[in-house]
Amino acid sequence: MADRPRIGVTGNARRWAPSWWCSRLALRLAGADAERISVSHPPSGRRLDALIISGGNDIGAEHYNGDIKAQVRIDAKRDQLEIEWIKKALAENIPLLGICRGAQLINVVLGGDLHQDIRQMRELTYNRPGLMPTKQVFVEPESVLAHISRRRKLRVNSLHHQAIREPGNGLRVVGRDLDRIVQAVESDSERRIIGVQWHPEYLFYLPAQFALFRWLFARAD
Repeated sequence: MADRPRIGVTGNARRWAPSWWCSRLALRLAGADAERISVSHPPSGRRLDALIISGGNDIGAEHYNGDIKAQVRIDAKRDQLEIEWIKKALAENIPLLGICRGAQLINVVLGGDLHQDIRQMRELTYNRPGLMPTKQVFVEPESVLAHISRRRKLRVNSLHHQAIREPGNGLRVVGRDLDRIVQAVESDSERRIIGVQWHPEYLFYLPAQFALFRWLFARAD
């Protein structure tokens, strides 16, 4: 029997980390094994076939020329750890899925920047934080995301107050909400990169969301 693909999942170091457990389950159902990576969970050294950069605290503003005096929760050690893993994945062409903060950080590493706080930009979008799919995202029809989800419109959850402003080098915007705020990006070339602003690991019971984990499994070398 062939070995199951091994997919790294970065995240916070807390013992109780729902995002990790949900991602692990989603990957297991997709056919892959997950390896947890954090400042308290060093990598095993085994080869990783793909990588998820998961959600969490705000990214340090110094990484994208934001306001470093803003009162936000950051984790500088996690920032540095994940930046190094993203650079490794890019250098070695390891498939990448960025979730919420993870999508933002991939974008920053590729030279893009962020809206530091989108709450005052909201006019049309219901954006109360929650795990249920209460928000609409409109997907570009010719995108990889549209192809794998088989949807032009997705219902998603929302746990963020920051978002991508300008996409980084090699990324294109493929999803926006009613306020035209970026909700999804992907590679504009053959690189295997998707970043979504929502949390599909909490929605893997929906086929269009589980499709992201199936895509990552299928792209794992």
